[in-house]
Amino acid sequence: MFLDHQLAQQIVDRTMNIIGNNINVMNHAGTIIASGDTKRLGELHDGALLAIKHGDTVEVNQSSAPALKGVKPGINLLLKEEGQVVGVIGITGDPNTIRNYAALVKMTAEMILEQARLVEQLQWDRRHKEEFITAWISGKLSNIELQNISSRLDIDISKPRVAAVISFNQSKTSVTQNTIRQVVELLEYPERDNLVAVLSLTDVVVLKPYVEGDTQGFDHKENQRIDQLNDRLEKNGIYNVKIALGKYFSGADNLPLSFQSALQVMSYGQHHLANKNKYLFDDVRLPVLLSPLANMWQGKQLCEPYLHLLNKDKSGQLTKTLHSLFEHQGNLKACAESLYIHRNTLRYRLDKIEKITQISPHQFSGLVELYIAKQISKK
Repeated sequence: MFLDHQLAQQIVDRTMNIIGNNINVMNHAGTIIASGDTKRLGELHDGALLAIKHGDTVEVNQSSAPALKGVKPGINLLLKEEGQVVGVIGITGDPNTIRNYAALVKMTAEMILEQARLVEQLQWDRRHKEEFITAWISGKLSNIELQNISSRLDIDISKPRVAAVISFNQSKTSVTQNTIRQVVELLEYPERDNLVAVLSLTDVVVLKPYVEGDTQGFDHKENQRIDQLNDRLEKNGIYNVKIALGKYFSGADNLPLSFQSALQVMSYGQHHLANKNKYLFDDVRLPVLLSPLANMWQGKQLCEPYLHLLNKDKSGQLTKTLHSLFEHQGNLKACAESLYIHRNTLRYRLDKIEKITQISPHQFSGLVELYIAKQISKK
C-alpha cells in the first residue's frame, strides 16, 4: 500500500491526540511526509533510514541525536501493512519516557493503515463492479466475458434480474457526489441484493432480483419499495427523483433489453406523466412499446392527423373530448357524463374532430389510430 501525505497526516493527527508528543511519519525513503511540526515536512530523517535499513525499531537519545541528520530524541518504529514496510512513525521525546506507549502508537497507526486499505479495496471492488454492470447492460460483453468477469467479481448472473433507472432533476435539485453516494447506500442494503451502478451525475441503474412467475406480486412489492425509497430520500433532503422500472427478460444476455425498457419507461414518464415520480412498465406498456414508432416515417404519418387537431383546436375543447373518449374506452354515454355535456353535443364535437383529422373517432379503427398517435406524439 502506498503511504501518501493525506493518510500520513491522518495518522499524525489521531496519534497525537493519544499523547502530547510530536509525531512524524516518514515514507519508505525516509522523507518526512507528515508531522505535528509542519516545518519539518520534506526533510530526510536519518532515524527512519536506520530503522528501514536494519528492519527494527531505532531509539535516539539526547547524546546520539546530534550525529543524525533531521533527528531529535525519540523512538522510530516501522509501519507495516500485510507484512510489508510502508514507512516509519517517529515519536519525539525521551525514549525512557515514551517507550511504554510507543507500541500503542504504532498499533494505532497500523490500524489506520489497515482501515484505509480496506476502504481502498471496497472502492476498487465497487468501481470494477460498476464497470462490469455498465458493460453488461450496454450489451458490450459476450457470454464468455459475462461468465469470466462475473465469476471474478463474485456476481451471480444466473439470478433473474430486472432493471430500474433512477433520475435526478438537476434544474430542481442540487445533485452532488454526496447525493449520489447517499442514494447508492440506500439501494445497496445487503438484504436487497441489488446491483447498483452510477451512470452519470443524474442517473443511477439498479438491477433488482426478480421472482419468475410472480409478476403481480413483484410489481406490488416494487410499488411499495419505490414509495419507501422516495420517503427515505426526502428525509435525507433529496427531492424531485424519478424512478422507472423496466420489463423483465429471461436470461443474463437479455438484461440489456430490460435496461432499454427502463430507459423508455423513464422517457415516456418524464414527457407524459411529469407530475408523478414513479413509472412501472406494466402501467405504461402500450405507449412504451409503441414509442420506437415516433422516430420512424410510419409514426410520423400516424401522428400527423393528431398534431393537426392540436394545432386547429385553439381552445383545447376537442382534444379534451377526445382524451376523455380514450379514458372511457369509446363509451359515448360515460364520456358525455364525465364532461357534463349532452350526447348530441359529444357527437357534434366528434364530427368536428373527424372533419379536421379525416379520421372518424366514431369507428373503432379510427379511435385506435388517434389513440396510438397520442401515445407516440411528443405532445
